[in-house]
Amino acid sequence: MSEKTKVATYGTKAVVLMDSISYVGASEAGQIVVSGSHGGLSSGRYAVEYPLAACFLNDAGVGKDDAGIAALAMLDDLGLACATYASQSARIGDSADAWSCGVISHVNRTAGALGFAAGEPVADAIGRVFGGGMR
Repeated sequence: MSEKTKVATYGTKAVVLMDSISYVGASEAGQIVVSGSHGGLSSGRYAVEYPLAACFLNDAGVGKDDAGIAALAMLDDLGLACATYASQSARIGDSADAWSCGVISHVNRTAGALGFAAGEPVADAIGRVFGGGMR
């Protein structure tokens, strides 16, 4: 897979897969990013740089002091939607696996207000929220 792969489009919003959130750039501003990166603070800092419509990260097993999902609160404070998918459902560092197999484990309030919820497959949830139906 290349650094970035567009896998779907819902209206004006593209779903872009990237194994590392460090690949995010200006072209992803306002778009939906599914990344293989963990949901820690360092990953959240990349998502803030180019505000995304929504960001999906691996929960990395949640970890000590919720370090694997710390980006959720940080991005929520900025009004940016973020969810994590369970590390047991998709491999860390593999955004294609997150897209095809990832199951949402945690959402911030902003993502919850859009309609995202734990337990739903990532791709199906994105299709439902942004496309008005399943993929």
